[in-house]
Amino acid sequence: MPATVIAERLEWSGSITWFRENVRRLRPEHRPVDPADRLSWAAGDAAQCDLWFPPRKIPLEDGTAVLLPVLVIVAAHSRFVTARMIPTRKTEDLLLGSWELIQQLGAVPRRLIWDNEPGIGQKGRLAQGVAAFAGTLAAKVVQLRPFDPESKGIVERRNGWFETSFMPGRAFASPADFNAQLADWLENANGRVVRTLKARPVDLIEHDRSRMLPLPPIPLQLGWRERVRLGRDYYVRLDASDYSVDPQAIGRIVDVTADLDRVRVRMDGRVVADHARVWARGSIVTDPAHVETARRLRQQFQQPRPAVVGDDLTRDLADYDRAFGIEGVA
Repeated sequence: MPATVIAERLEWSGSITWFRENVRRLRPEHRPVDPADRLSWAAGDAAQCDLWFPPRKIPLEDGTAVLLPVLVIVAAHSRFVTARMIPTRKTEDLLLGSWELIQQLGAVPRRLIWDNEPGIGQKGRLAQGVAAFAGTLAAKVVQLRPFDPESKGIVERRNGWFETSFMPGRAFASPADFNAQLADWLENANGRVVRTLKARPVDLIEHDRSRMLPLPPIPLQLGWRERVRLGRDYYVRLDASDYSVDPQAIGRIVDVTADLDRVRVRMDGRVVADHARVWARGSIVTDPAHVETARRLRQQFQQPRPAVVGDDLTRDLADYDRAFGIEGVA
């Protein structure tokens, strides 16, 4: 309740400044208590996951600059940090980024701890595809309840560390440049002594990894997947951007797949488009070869086909007489 409302209810007629200061002093004494336990993390048990938004816009292919998310996964026992900038916070990109960072860890933590990130799940329900991802890894995705920052405090502190230690004095030409600089910095950062552990994450990660689950023996089927019929304009849309496809596939069913780096379109298993994925929304990506093929097909369609009548299409009427046995009848 605002101090002004309290003053009105009490019919206070004195200085409102004095009243506000005393209400501010009394508030902490009447707040409900929220105890915070000290947590210990067994080797191989858990990794804390979060999205960090660097406070600086990153230039994209179309000349614009936007704020982009960075996926951060920290092995809770060893404090070994992995991170990567991703195009969106949608489920497809979150799972692709998570798999890439888990591969960097070299093993699968038994629990992946998230807050209520919409791309992972909310209110105790996982987003579509997340349960299958966790099942393939044989891991468990844990969603924290609201107002429980301590259970994810390790990764939250790493996010603040990025802003105070990684970001100052740096410039970025593109998301790829950002990821390259971050990877170099993390190599040194994981070699620094963590005060609470009195050890370096790079020295503890082997023990942590030995208690984790092994990586799946088969590659995971992740990313953007869609099956569509290719229209006359021979473009497919993925994440608000359009990519050209070989016009010879017009009218046919094609499979669109994409990861963090490439967009591919296949027809009957054959690749009919392969583009670098753009991170700028509303972009149009065109392969010059597709434009040339479309021009040729349009030219062929607009030219009338000449009627060709060959000798093989004409027949002597006497052939019919012989066929029906009336040869020689007057």
